[in-house]
Amino acid sequence: MSRSASSRANRRGEPPPSPEPLPAPALDSHTHLDIVLGERPADDEHGEWASDAAVDAEIAAAAAVNVTRLVQVGVDVASSRWSAALAERHPAVLAAVALHPNEAGEGRATDETLAEIDRLAALPRVRAVGETGLDRFRTGPEGWDAQEASFRAHIRIAKEHGIALVIHDRDAHEEILRVLDDEGAPEHTVFHCFSGDADFAKACVARGFVLSFAGTLTFGNAGYLREAAALTPPAQLLVETDSPFLTPMPHRGRPNASRLVPHTVRALAEVTGTELTELCDVLTANAERVFGPW
Repeated sequence: MSRSASSRANRRGEPPPSPEPLPAPALDSHTHLDIVLGERPADDEHGEWASDAAVDAEIAAAAAVNVTRLVQVGVDVASSRWSAALAERHPAVLAAVALHPNEAGEGRATDETLAEIDRLAALPRVRAVGETGLDRFRTGPEGWDAQEASFRAHIRIAKEHGIALVIHDRDAHEEILRVLDDEGAPEHTVFHCFSGDADFAKACVARGFVLSFAGTLTFGNAGYLREAAALTPPAQLLVETDSPFLTPMPHRGRPNASRLVPHTVRALAEVTGTELTELCDVLTANAERVFGPW
């Protein structure tokens, strides 16, 4: 999510209670702990601008429900630096670094900022470039060329460093596939918060992409997502929160957190007809294949 989303997230209601723990370890493949904690300052050179104690408490709360691994995702230079620094100090966390498409659409994908993402992508605990991609919802046509140029640059950075690509796709399904087909996708390409229907899921699955499902899978009006998840091979599935956004039912509208991912895992188990412990094991194995060992 973009920087402007943080203030909206922090105005929402009280955090919901933790769910029943999962029967086996699982993960959150996409979270924004900095936004969960309301830490969205001006750019900081070293990425040291969130309380260690507050971050550790969030990670511990997730571990208490058997969500033992997290991927912390950057959306601009400051949050990418912070994500890399957190992953370096915390064994439960890996990092993804990037300029969000809406950051690019606002002209922030300069040679300097892209060079910094490239530098961060080389760090050992940074295992993905993302979230990058295209957003046709919040950025108007005047920013689309800049978004696409940034997306292409991020694809090349991911391929150069041999790490995964994490895609933000909002109202841009066919454009995303066009760019990926043109550039050549990295070996591991993840559609974060998959938002397409069954036909789009088939197109992604055929290309070997991984589809990551968020709390939207649990929404009453999301039958198309459940259909997409049901046809996705188990080896191409991940689960995420995108916290503090996209809180799963029954807590939609309240702040999300990694400790709430069991709601989505249970929904995914039901949709795919997979026994819950088996699904946790599959999701963990998929994450290790995509992002490497924690």
